[in-house]
Amino acid sequence: MRMRAPEFWRHGHGPWPRLLMPFARFYASQTAERLLRSGWTAPVPVICCGNVTAGGAGKTTVAMELAALLRARGIAAHLLCSGYGGHEKGPLKVDPDRHDSTAVGDEALLLARVAPTWIGRDRSASARLAVAEGAQALVLDDGLQNPSLIKTLTLLVVDGATGFGNGRVIPAGPLREPVAVGAARCQAAVLIGADEAGVARALPPDLPVHHARLLPGDGARAVEGRPVLAFAGIANPQKFFDTLLAAGAIIVGREVFADHYPFDDGDLVALAREAERLRAELACTPKDYVRLPAAWQARVRVVGARLEWADPATLHALLAPLFPGAFPAPPAAAQPPAGAPPEPLPAAVLEG
Repeated sequence: MRMRAPEFWRHGHGPWPRLLMPFARFYASQTAERLLRSGWTAPVPVICCGNVTAGGAGKTTVAMELAALLRARGIAAHLLCSGYGGHEKGPLKVDPDRHDSTAVGDEALLLARVAPTWIGRDRSASARLAVAEGAQALVLDDGLQNPSLIKTLTLLVVDGATGFGNGRVIPAGPLREPVAVGAARCQAAVLIGADEAGVARALPPDLPVHHARLLPGDGARAVEGRPVLAFAGIANPQKFFDTLLAAGAIIVGREVFADHYPFDDGDLVALAREAERLRAELACTPKDYVRLPAAWQARVRVVGARLEWADPATLHALLAPLFPGAFPAPPAAAQPPAGAPPEPLPAAVLEG
């Protein structure tokens, strides 16, 4: 189970960030040394959805969206992740009918709903199996700091509300490596939500930024206008609460657990009693849902989120060189011949 991030990771108040800086420098040096290792070059495009912070940026959502987009274009995309939180080490293909979150982790089960998904710390080993099974593209959920697989396109996923926290490396802050170091290995950034944390100022000025926002997804209509007791064991629970409010739910209670929290019957009994007292329904994220005891899953509303891209055309242009023919450029507007008289305005316009 992962502990909740300390408050000073967000704002840097107090003495702890300064006192922990020697450990942060050591952590950053270990990451830099690991990144010097060589990796395997796959025969298909490899897209990495990574970040420089310790969770909560939204990279799983971006990876799922990209895999779904590629598969809709006829490209057999497979997803790769570490399988964090599960006891299986991999490389292993996820089977939702056979594996649960204790085996492969919660994120792997979510990814497997979209495309064939492989877990394993060694991304190259997972990639080889995926390619052997017919993968025409590999999408990594996380992996920016994993050198075992050479990336064709790397996206730096950033949450606009939390940004890079206090800007310091673990354990003095939430960063896995300095922002500039990680961003230098990326070809573009994906900024989710409004830039409330000054993300643009921290990124290299020449790094393209693709903007997106979270909207209510599956399950949203079921909670519209209904009182709910919302609970979440994710890195950034406020995202879930905001999604519920956007879906029209009436949040009468909120319970926050640690990221990847392993819910047991005792937790759910206590939540159910509180929901009954509040005359509300229980609601959680899809990521939390897959970690609930099976007997409780039918008793909880599940509300997901989806991405809306500010400019899908720029995203398609980014992917087009990797998949020739799958993302054709939109036709240019027809221009009248030089010297031709302008076309007359429609009658409705003239009659005003």
